[in-house]
Amino acid sequence: MPTALRIGPYRFHFFSDEGNEPPHIHVRYEGQDCKFWLEPVALANDRGIPVHRINEIERLIHDNKNLFIQSYHEHRNRQH
Repeated sequence: MPTALRIGPYRFHFFSDEGNEPPHIHVRYEGQDCKFWLEPVALANDRGIPVHRINEIERLIHDNKNLFIQSYHEHRNRQH
């Protein structure tokens, strides 16, 4: 579960084997998780993170989208 970035209470990371899903990032916050698609940025699923935190996470993803996309592709290329 490589970490791409930590910002405040959020850990942005990838899982190693997720098949052929499009580029996305997982976010961990206080024991809860969510997943965002990156192209375009959109919430894929949420497991208990409060809405105001989801909105903040989405803003952070927009601010760091290029880094996440680059990190996602680098991580995926290392696996093949």
